[in-house]
Order: sequence, then structure tokens, then C-alpha cells
Amino acid sequence: MSEDEKAPESAPEPVEPAEEPAPEYGSEDVLEDVPAPAPAPRVKARRSPWNRGRDRVLAAGLAVAVVAVALVIGATSDSAATDHTEAAPPPPLPAAPDKVPGSLAELWSARSGATPVPVVAGDAVATADGGEVAARDPLTGQIRWHYARDRQLCTMNETWGRLNAVYHKDVNCSEVTQLDPATGRITAQRNGNAELGTQLVSDGSHVTATGKKLLDTWRDDLVKSAEYGEVPALVNAGKQPRTGCTYGTVAASSGKVGVIERCPGDPADRLTVYKAAPEKDDEPQVSFSSVLAGKRARVVAMSGELTAVVLPDQKLLVTYNGDGTQRAAYPLDVPPSDLAQDPPAGVEATTRTAANVYWFSGSKVLALSRDDLSPRWTLGSAMGPGITFANQLVIPIKGGLAVLNENDGSTIRTVGVDRRGYTGAVRLGAAGPVLLEERGDTLTALK
Repeated sequence: MSEDEKAPESAPEPVEPAEEPAPEYGSEDVLEDVPAPAPAPRVKARRSPWNRGRDRVLAAGLAVAVVAVALVIGATSDSAATDHTEAAPPPPLPAAPDKVPGSLAELWSARSGATPVPVVAGDAVATADGGEVAARDPLTGQIRWHYARDRQLCTMNETWGRLNAVYHKDVNCSEVTQLDPATGRITAQRNGNAELGTQLVSDGSHVTATGKKLLDTWRDDLVKSAEYGEVPALVNAGKQPRTGCTYGTVAASSGKVGVIERCPGDPADRLTVYKAAPEKDDEPQVSFSSVLAGKRARVVAMSGELTAVVLPDQKLLVTYNGDGTQRAAYPLDVPPSDLAQDPPAGVEATTRTAANVYWFSGSKVLALSRDDLSPRWTLGSAMGPGITFANQLVIPIKGGLAVLNENDGSTIRTVGVDRRGYTGAVRLGAAGPVLLEERGDTLTALK
């Protein structure tokens, strides 16, 4: 067989394309092809303005200035200018004797030019002179604690069982600090607008700072409760009942303040009584305001709803009811020189006992009944009003003290006191067995 006739070789079997291996889990790209974003243009960084040397020097200088200002403020602040110590409460004082001793000797004396009367609070006696308030042991005069400022004191009193010290700042007596007399701890502080020469008048619940143009009244936390008169930095006009008036004497009792006003257009002086705590502190609530029968009037005492006024030209003591109606008028036998001008700070020299109000005119003491303010008796040759000491009424007289019967003014006996030539007015106070005399700017303790 020829080669052409040989059986053909078997044809190759068709080749199936090989299956591609399955992609691994997660390797499949399901997104369409997206062109990559163009790169952001490069921005040249802005140079800090404080990188230069002179800028860093300026910043350092500013920091030093801030620190310096802070140090100056701290060094000149009120706290930095205050010297303040505190103490534990004092031991109880011995009781007063059953009756006034037959003789009294001086225990100690200290300057106290900012207190018009002896200031007794609890078992301590306080003096106020220059810029210092000091609580003293009544028996020795030793200072237990003190509070001193680089400012002058205007005045100080005791009310609510605390000491209220008023300091002079700038043009008025605007800074008040309240102190616990037992420890010296500060219990309240305020800024006010009391005038120079002010004195504090209290009715037991509120204190009023006197003045010729403005009267400020505070409650026991020194928050202002009323203002009467020419208000500085006035916000709401038309609140005060009158303008252009000046004030004479001031008194207080039972949540009310009485003041003698001298106003343009009035033919004579005016007596005004208003509430110490009105509904709005900048809008006085006046109980009554009446033009009197004469000039140079002086409100000498208030008791309950009653007010007693002296009319020098008429030589009368007139009492008024709470609605301003006249209750009674009494003849007044007081030397004209006693009533020639208003008393210092517009406050009469008065004291109170359980039975009477005692008014010192300048040469005489008049005993007024606390019930109706009617005169009961008069003592001549007096040097000040009286107080109760050792269960008896004592009144300072020339050469010593008079021990009197409160009902009729009769003399029980006299006690000699050596005042070393002092002849001015004397104000009395008592702390346990110690009798205190304020003689001008000096406080003297006797026992």
C-alpha cells in the first residue's frame, strides 16, 4: 500500500478553554474605573507675625506690663491697705453692782475721735480713732482685736449687736464695714453715699446716715433700704418728694425716720416722717410732711408713732401723732444759746431708759415720758443725758455724777469724778461694772 493510502492519523480532540480560577474573596473590583483626582495646588504657609525678634520682645514686654499692673493693683487694693486681727470671744463680764458705788476711779482711757458716744457691744468696748477700730477689755482697756485702714473713719456705732464703721473715701463717707464685736470677724461691707460729718441714727432695726442733702438708710446686712434727698447718679427722676431742701436734725423710731427740712418756698421749717423700709428703695414712702409754726425747729425724739419737736422762737415742745396732727404743746424753759444752731451731724444728744427719753439741750436735761413724750422734769447744770447704771439713773454733772429718781428727778446722791479740767459735754455708757465717759475725743473707763 502506498503511503498515500495509509490510514489517516486520528484528528486531535477540540481543546476546551481552561476555566479561570475563581477570584479570592474580596479581590473583585466592583467599581468602575475613576480617574484619580488632580493633586491640590501647594499653598505657601503664611509666616506668623510673631516670629520676628522684635515681635517676641514686644510680647514679652506686654506680659511683664500685665504682671506689673496686677502687682500694683494688689499692693494698692483695700485688702492690702488693711491691718486686721481677730480673736476668740471674750469671757463674760462681771455683773454690775446693785447700786452706783459711792466713789469711782479711772481704770483707763483711750482716744476715740470717731465715736460720738461710748460704743458697747456685748462684753466688749470699741474705740474708733484715725483709721482703726479696736475692741477693748472694759476692765483693762487692752485691745483684743483691731481693724485698721489707710483711710480716716467718719463715724461708728453699734446696732444689731455689731459694729458699723464708716470710712472716708474720695469726697464722702462711702465705705462701711460691719464687724462682730466679739471676734472682729467682718460680717458685711457696702459702698454708700453718706456725707462728710455724718452720724448714724438707729431705731433698732435700721440705721440712717445723716446729712444736709441726703439721708441713707440700711438694714442689718448693710443693703440700702431707703434714700431721701439729693441722690447722686440719679437713674429715675421724680421719685423724691421735694428738691432743693437742706436738712436739720434727724431722729428714728419704730421703722420710721423723722427729719427737719428747710425747703425753698416754705414759710417755715417742715417736719417729715417717712418709712425706713419702703417698697422701693429709691422712692420714699412719706407718712406725713407738715410745715411747722416756726424756723430753727429741731426734732429731738421719736417714740412709737409720736414725734417731739422743739420750736425755739415759740419756746415750745410740740408732739405730733403718726398722721402729722398735733397732739400737745408744752412750754420750754431752755436758754436761747442752747438752741442757737443745730447740733453736730444733725443728731440731738438723747438716751433712753425703760421709763423715759432724756434730751440734753446743752445745759439742761429734760426727761420725756416714753409713753407720750411729755416733759416730766428738768435737771439744770447737766453735762449730758443720763443712762441706767447699776439699776439707777446717772447723769453727768459738773464735778461728777448725779444719781436720780427717774420718776420725779429728785437727787438720791452725787458721786465725784475727776475729769482733769475737761468742761465739755459728756456722754455715758456702761459695760458690766464699768461706767464709760466719752469726753470729746477721749473714752474713759471708771469703776
